[in-house]
Amino acid sequence: MSRPKRDLRKRFIVFCEGDTEYNYVDAMRLNQGVVLALKPINMQGGGYTNFLEAIKKEASNNCLAKFIMIDFDRAKKHPGELPKLKEKIEYCRLQNNSKRTPLFLILDNPDFEYIACLHIADYQGQDVKKYIEQTLGFANIEKFKGKRDVYHYLNTKNNSFGLMLSRLREKIVTNQYQINKRNFEITILDTDIAWGNENKRGSNINEFFEIIDW
Repeated sequence: MSRPKRDLRKRFIVFCEGDTEYNYVDAMRLNQGVVLALKPINMQGGGYTNFLEAIKKEASNNCLAKFIMIDFDRAKKHPGELPKLKEKIEYCRLQNNSKRTPLFLILDNPDFEYIACLHIADYQGQDVKKYIEQTLGFANIEKFKGKRDVYHYLNTKNNSFGLMLSRLREKIVTNQYQINKRNFEITILDTDIAWGNENKRGSNINEFFEIIDW
């Protein structure tokens, strides 16, 4: 009896903590030739620990990789959260060393709203909250976070994720990975952590775009 044919569609799971990230990726997946399963995580009350527990419970579901999108500002604002973040980083390392479904930790510093502003051609590094409310004209930052069509808003006219990616500089997390396109396999070889960049705004979200677009 012949083996069943392997389905080689690109499937990924995305864990995210905020409304902006969820709305962005939710719309984005309709514009890409990939299958993105979104898993929003409620950070209230449990912080980074909630994320870790949710990841541990989630089966691989025949996906090529899992992305964990989190903001670094929680580690700065809440005492005790940095050790929990480090625990999550170590968990991802152990999983990746065991050659299981790769876990890509995507750390936005300070948050995804800053990454959103980098899409906008006129943004020149101003305070994110003030820029969103005073320049973009949102009543408050919560209105921006709840905007369902935020992906299209940030990718019209002269604004684009390509512009955002070109502006990324400093990163706390960098995943060294390789892709075997023939076998549809992704392997994380190592994860570099640069704590010296914790006060420099940036992100390794470029890895997410690189992986889903290969």
